[in-house]
Amino acid sequence: MNFQRQVYRTTRLALAALISLTLFACGSDGEDGKDGEDGVVGVNIDSTATLKVNFTDARVEDGKVTADFMLTNANGVAVLGLTKTHDLRLGIAQLTQVTQTIGTGDDAREADLGYQWQAYINSLRQPGTVPEGVDGLTPSPQYQAGVEAANGCDTCLVDHGDGSYSYSFQVNIAQVTEPLAVVYNADATQRITMELRLPQVVANGHFDWQPSTGNTEGIQTRNVVTINACYTCHQPDSLKLHGGRRIDIENCVACHTATSGDPESGNSVEFTYLIHAIHRGAERHTFDADGNQVDAPYKIVGFGGSVHDYGLVHFPRKPASDCSVCHQEGQGAPADAALFKAEKSNTACVACHSEKPSAHHASTDCMACHNTDNTYHGTGSPTKRHGDVMKAYTLASELSVKVLDVSANAGKMTFKVQVLDKNGAPMDQTFIDQGSRMVVAWDVEKDYPAYNDASYSNRRIRLREGTYDATEKSYTLTPNVALPATPDGKSFEIWSTLEACFNNGGYGVDDIQLTDCSTDGVRTVAIKESPYRFVWGNNGIDSSQQAAMRRAIIDTAKCQACHGQEIHHYDNGVNCQTCHTSDKTLSNSSTYPGGRIPTSFAWKAHEREGHFLKYGGLQSGTVLKTDCATCHTEAGNNVTGITLGRAPDRVWRYGDTQNNGADIWVSSDAGSCLSCHQQYLSDAAKSHITANGGILDGMSEADVRNRAKEACSTCHTPTQLMEVHGN
Repeated sequence: MNFQRQVYRTTRLALAALISLTLFACGSDGEDGKDGEDGVVGVNIDSTATLKVNFTDARVEDGKVTADFMLTNANGVAVLGLTKTHDLRLGIAQLTQVTQTIGTGDDAREADLGYQWQAYINSLRQPGTVPEGVDGLTPSPQYQAGVEAANGCDTCLVDHGDGSYSYSFQVNIAQVTEPLAVVYNADATQRITMELRLPQVVANGHFDWQPSTGNTEGIQTRNVVTINACYTCHQPDSLKLHGGRRIDIENCVACHTATSGDPESGNSVEFTYLIHAIHRGAERHTFDADGNQVDAPYKIVGFGGSVHDYGLVHFPRKPASDCSVCHQEGQGAPADAALFKAEKSNTACVACHSEKPSAHHASTDCMACHNTDNTYHGTGSPTKRHGDVMKAYTLASELSVKVLDVSANAGKMTFKVQVLDKNGAPMDQTFIDQGSRMVVAWDVEKDYPAYNDASYSNRRIRLREGTYDATEKSYTLTPNVALPATPDGKSFEIWSTLEACFNNGGYGVDDIQLTDCSTDGVRTVAIKESPYRFVWGNNGIDSSQQAAMRRAIIDTAKCQACHGQEIHHYDNGVNCQTCHTSDKTLSNSSTYPGGRIPTSFAWKAHEREGHFLKYGGLQSGTVLKTDCATCHTEAGNNVTGITLGRAPDRVWRYGDTQNNGADIWVSSDAGSCLSCHQQYLSDAAKSHITANGGILDGMSEADVRNRAKEACSTCHTPTQLMEVHGN
């Protein structure tokens, strides 16, 4: 061993000496070279999964605009390799104060319409394919604002090699005379917009600045609403418009300008007009020459003569005059959030109320009468008139409902109820709708009582069906439903759908206030109050126990964010499932296969008009209800409200689509699926459900419970369900 080590050491020394001699013989090769520049850390644009645009600067020289911008991914890593062959388009617009002479002769007035965007890039479009047999179209040549494509210029886009780029516009903004003259003003705010669409991702960006100073802050703005307000009802992916390339509201308003229209319909596509007219939907109307009300749905003709009839839209927000759904003010609001109250334009008025708001109006100059400074007698400003509509809801929110003295009475429940004013004092019955109801239920945590044991029609009772004590201003109510055989330990709820009465406001009417319900023309508004929940025991309330809560399935805040004060009926929040149980009876409907439709809350939420938009309504895709997060609960960005397997005892009642709507009973998870898919369910899907223990042909509730052995949750996790639905 020692000998081998010695040979190894000797060999190493000899090799070292030989290498030294070799280097010495070669001589020196001069000074060491300089270190090379560090390579750029980045991701190629064709492989990035996320993309952000950040403008860094812009300048105007002799009317030629150049903008600098960075492309990064979501982690801030530079995105490299953008070329003019990518789908890159840019627009530019100027924010200009607009005045207009309205009326003629002695009736003429100079109206300040505020600051509006005017695009530099425009085209004059002649009517193309005009569909036949469509009412309300008046084809005419129209200007349309647009953008320019980077691939139209070989030298405009410059890649600096580190994720930063420069783009020089092809249009000279100091020389725009055709087809629309636009006078460039270096003191005015300019906006550059970008839309970059890749096969795997879309990015938008914008940049506002004042060329005369280079300032980006402290300049004139017109930021009225944010895209987040749109996302209250719309899913983000559903608002990727114009082929999926336009997603930012700042880009929308810079292109949908006041001079832009649709040539096939003759309708304006200015953003304010477009948005209000679309959301007015089926409720938009006008008047004919005889003063008769007629429908006036907003229509646009798209590619190839396709008609977009927004009369099919049912705006979920009720009342529709609740401007706050889009015009959100307060903390985090855009800089010009209050502009919608500034009385600068008639556009929004005529977009909602059409070209002739009522039979008594002769013009569309709404602001001449509806203003704060010089208001025509009785009309009120737009803010007041729309505020009048909302004031009843504000006043109703100050009221409350108190339940007391719950007890058993000959096998039924008896309780008292009072309506309290904003100071907590009991109110007289004069102002409370005597036809409004209280509703009782139990097994709150188990999808409420079985319908065959306690139908909702027996679980509700009108105030007038009880007895009123004028001294303590309370009602004693005994709903006509038997208590369960063994009620002790069950979680009960008593839910208020009581309504207060208000006047309607309007022309020449005093401010909105609580009004005697016997007055002609009063309207009723729900008093918002959480269900009163308790545990039954000893013929009344067992105060030693806490009522069980129903599992969290839907996020009621999301429902009300979209729907507002009114959803359909019983508008005290979202407690629809207390009546619309999974086993509720069917309703007749000639529009549904088999002629009968379910009435469960899940079916109404998933497939009824207005919610299931894949095959119904306008089919615009602008609300993706397959995104379960629209309504269901979330935790840590995971949708938890679609978990299967959590209610194995639940049974659903459906109508047989092949047998005149005859009652069939369906197992728990399968019934959830059918609430969307029943009329579209393939034989393969039916086989898949039944092969995994689901029941689609139950003869009764007991039959389903005896046979069901659902294993859906084994594979269909919430994450997998989201993926399967295209999220």
